[in-house]
Amino acid sequence: MRFGQQHDHLANMRIGFLGAGSIVEAMLGGMLQKTLLAPEQIMVTNRSDFKRLNELASRYGVQAVRDKHQLAANSDILILAVKPKDAQESCQCLNGHIRPEQLVISVIAGVSTDCIQNWLGADCPVIRTMPNTSSAVGHSVTGIARGRFANQSHLETALQLFAAIGSVYTVSEEEMDIITGLSGSGPAYIYYLAEAMERAGAEAGLKPEVARQLTVQTLLGAAQMLIQTNEEPAVLRRKVTSPGGTTQAGLEVLESCAFQQAVSSAVLRAVERARELGAQYL
Repeated sequence: MRFGQQHDHLANMRIGFLGAGSIVEAMLGGMLQKTLLAPEQIMVTNRSDFKRLNELASRYGVQAVRDKHQLAANSDILILAVKPKDAQESCQCLNGHIRPEQLVISVIAGVSTDCIQNWLGADCPVIRTMPNTSSAVGHSVTGIARGRFANQSHLETALQLFAAIGSVYTVSEEEMDIITGLSGSGPAYIYYLAEAMERAGAEAGLKPEVARQLTVQTLLGAAQMLIQTNEEPAVLRRKVTSPGGTTQAGLEVLESCAFQQAVSSAVLRAVERARELGAQYL
């Protein structure tokens, strides 16, 4: 599809990213791959890592900007993608430089839209989102919640932006911390599992590259089974588990290690941490 055929209303918009970390690169890769935007529509800046900015400019053809005020002045949509600990300082730096009609989209974990508006010093529309790094391959899952000055049109713009990099779900802002702990941090839990499976396959005698291929395809196949059969995970698990067989033997070890409880606790702790980050600014 040629650029502009499906996204005409974005054709003349300029998008500025404040932040240049892994999630920004993932979003850049996904959005450009889907031809949602042309590279010349996108500007990126960060605190002071100009080498990183130049890397992104070279890799994706976007514009590296060293001045945050210039970024804000030339952006129709401003995407805040800084670390939570830097959120207040970064937003306050832009106080007085945000236009009331300017759409601000946050991908900052744990920080409310009200906090962002207060720091920016503007009654501008703010949309809070939480994508994950699978956006780089078009398979992110993004929770989206709008602030009090954001209308349906602003929400639709955000939905379209993030739909280009995966699935999108509109939720209440109160649910955003849960999204952060579950799907925002979730890929790391899967990679952690994959590390263990690969290592075990190699320890048992497989070549490391074979253990990796088998692990990846096993995870991919299991995910497709969940999607295509629409059956509950517990049902699919029981179908794989023959009494007295190899799978049961393995599951008994996982149960003895409280595997499910560990995963649940990890998600809940990440949710709690997102809330802790937000509570610092109340």
